[in-house]
Amino acid sequence: MGRGKVQLRRIENKINRQVTFSKRRTGLLKKANEISVLCDAEVALIVFSTKGKLSEYASDSCDQYVPTNPQR
Repeated sequence: MGRGKVQLRRIENKINRQVTFSKRRTGLLKKANEISVLCDAEVALIVFSTKGKLSEYASDSCDQYVPTNPQR
């Protein structure tokens, strides 16, 4: 038996929203690394939090595309 479809909607509670963002960001960065390694793909991922904090991942060949000091 599989999982049911999840209804996507904004999380109204600010603390719960930040916790969910943090957990999902970690998982997303891990998945970006996995697809880069497993499929020998060039991957670049840039994520900004609601407060403007940058999280990024780039495979070795994509380092040139990721800004070192991004302006938001």
